[in-house]
Amino acid sequence: MSRIGNKPVAIPAGVTISIADRNIDVEGPKGKLSFKHRPEVTVAVDSETNQVIVSRDVDDRPSREFHGLTRAIVANMMVGVKEGYEKKLEIVGVGYLASISGDTLQLRVGYANELHRKIPSDLTVSCPDQTHVVIQGCDKQSVGQFAAEIRSLRKPEPYKGKGIRYQGEQVKIKPGKSATK
Repeated sequence: MSRIGNKPVAIPAGVTISIADRNIDVEGPKGKLSFKHRPEVTVAVDSETNQVIVSRDVDDRPSREFHGLTRAIVANMMVGVKEGYEKKLEIVGVGYLASISGDTLQLRVGYANELHRKIPSDLTVSCPDQTHVVIQGCDKQSVGQFAAEIRSLRKPEPYKGKGIRYQGEQVKIKPGKSATK
């Protein structure tokens, strides 16, 4: 029994959803998203209660797994087109900085060369200052994926904490070698 999958998804005001065949299209003020769900589950819109209901016909393990997954993806789509998603990154280190040039994010994070990453077209990336990067978009998966790719370019190291980290992330700092004589 999937507790997540059984909960209906409320459709917020200003959001329209259309289901044709297995394609789900959601449109709102922040953008438009689409998703093709698996055949193990069925997705229907209840117009009386203004909710999306995800159900399954068979009770085998893959159907139960896709039931909860599909419901979570539909709920994330509703939040994304209504409010959007945001990830904030901090750059820690002397001489480490970020800037945006056109559709490219430029990072100087301690390597001999500057790192360049193309910004996906569905995301908006901004640098309020040289040590912070803000990634915004309506697709939760693409926002998180781009933030993880940027972070993986220079993960925080455990001795001084230098590198790229999520805002508010706690980095465990190891003690260095002690000078004993």
